[in-house]
Amino acid sequence: MAHSEGQGERGTGTVVVVGGGLMGSGIAHAFLVAGRRVELLEVDASVAAASRARIRQHLEESARRGRLEEGVERAMSRLEVHKSGDALAAAEDVAVAIEAVPEMVPLKLEVLALLERVVPEEALLATNTSSIAIGELAAGLARPGRFVGLHFFNPVPASLLVEIVVGATTTPATVERARSLVEPLGKQAIVVRDSPGFATSRLGVLLGLEAIRMLEEQVATPEDIDRAMTLGYKHPVGPLHLTDLVGLDVRLAVADYLRPLLGERFEAPSLLREKVARGELGRKCHRGFFSYPEP
Repeated sequence: MAHSEGQGERGTGTVVVVGGGLMGSGIAHAFLVAGRRVELLEVDASVAAASRARIRQHLEESARRGRLEEGVERAMSRLEVHKSGDALAAAEDVAVAIEAVPEMVPLKLEVLALLERVVPEEALLATNTSSIAIGELAAGLARPGRFVGLHFFNPVPASLLVEIVVGATTTPATVERARSLVEPLGKQAIVVRDSPGFATSRLGVLLGLEAIRMLEEQVATPEDIDRAMTLGYKHPVGPLHLTDLVGLDVRLAVADYLRPLLGERFEAPSLLREKVARGELGRKCHRGFFSYPEP
């Protein structure tokens, strides 16, 4: 069911999303369905056009499922897509700005510094990182109290969870504002203290890496490893299928980030590195631990 405007944080200001990949476009879609105005920043015009098309596709699917009461065109009318070098059209009206760029600390620091310069002082600043320490990203901010982690999950339209990650300098008021943002999206929030991998990546990545090691050691086939978890433990998707969905390159980057912080149990298996080197990155490349038909 679509959400109406004017309740809590809903409809009370523009949401800025930087990065329109799978995660960023999904986040933009979630706020559009909730009735918010969204401005999406991308690196260039061609990528921006692809992001807009991806968001429209998400909205059309929501409409088919009866989850978007207003028409797709009306929801799309609240979306603006810009190249990252362009000025925000409604900077003075920004209520929250979320960076959803790749998991590279220098890039995230650059994006957050840009956002801090252009959005109002009262706007919430957030990162969608799945593993990078909030404190590390907050270190370059002039006002880190308004900064928080808003970790959405892939695929965003289907996921019911948002992980709110609280840094050492995040104020209680910022945490409450983050909660009020999540509720109108039809998702539930969990609140975790800033620590390597937070709660979700720390557990999810570890399970995925062990599944890859089992495959590497020929303990079982990919299909049977996943069935062990879906049938035996009632997981909705197996760890190898989930790795394909997240992206093998993303999973490797997170493992490499966590390894020096949390120890050898986060050492990436050789099989994962080999597949990434071959470009077998999962669903987005039609081949990972499983094969996927091209559209």
